[in-house]
Amino acid sequence: MSELMSKPKLRWACRRGMLELDILLSPFVEQGYDALSLEQKHDFERLLACDDPDLFAWFMGHAKSQDATLQQLVDIIVRRVRV
Repeated sequence: MSELMSKPKLRWACRRGMLELDILLSPFVEQGYDALSLEQKHDFERLLACDDPDLFAWFMGHAKSQDATLQQLVDIIVRRVRV
């Protein structure tokens, strides 16, 4: 596996084009990211590479990711971050 992004790079990658995503992703990096396993941290980076409309649909419950691993991470984030 490749090297993980630094925390500052993760913070920057969590700044999205949609406020709803910012409200979920930014707090998760600060409060929940460190508790993830190494594999989950790599999956989180894959999640951040997804398009905003897809992320929005997954986080709002309008659709589910075809990738079960990413969907599991979406579920973790939604449970962890209370808006």
